[in-house]
Amino acid sequence: MIRVLVAEDQAMVLGALSALLDLEDDIEVIGRARDGDEALQLAERLRPDVVLTDIEMPRMTGLELAARLVGPGMRVIILTTFARRGYLRRALDAGVRGYLLKDAPAEELARAVREVQAGGRAISPELAAEAWYEADPLTDRERQVLRLAGDGASGAAIAAELRLSEGTVRNYLSEAISKLGASNRVEAARIARQRGWL
Repeated sequence: MIRVLVAEDQAMVLGALSALLDLEDDIEVIGRARDGDEALQLAERLRPDVVLTDIEMPRMTGLELAARLVGPGMRVIILTTFARRGYLRRALDAGVRGYLLKDAPAEELARAVREVQAGGRAISPELAAEAWYEADPLTDRERQVLRLAGDGASGAAIAAELRLSEGTVRNYLSEAISKLGASNRVEAARIARQRGWL
């Protein structure tokens, strides 16, 4: 039996995904999480074979979750509406074994879970070729600072949340703006989001 943990912040989608997987004779959903932090705690406690996660969730993104979970005995599949190649590239760099779009046929989901559990990969073919075109220039810290700035947080608020000095926050923002060829932090955040880097 393949033991699966599903992480999805939309309650109806979470229920539907779990129900679909539970219809399979060889797959059992052992846990459900509404955000990345809850998923991490459940995964550490339940030790599922496969974690199926959305990308954009509260408290920890699916990509951040994947980076913390990938390892021997636990495999991660990203299931998302976002066909941004930057996301796929970051997911692959984090060790994710599967990356599917939510508009894929339902039977593809169970097939992907089986493939990934067996040690293979399950990546939407329309995204696979696109993944290698443009590398993400941002560091993890620049990404954190830029995400908060793009959400409207002030330099002082970003500094407090990330336990940095305001000068350090300004330096990270300046680097990100420069790397993205943007004129300000709002434009830099917009560019990074469009490319799947936030």
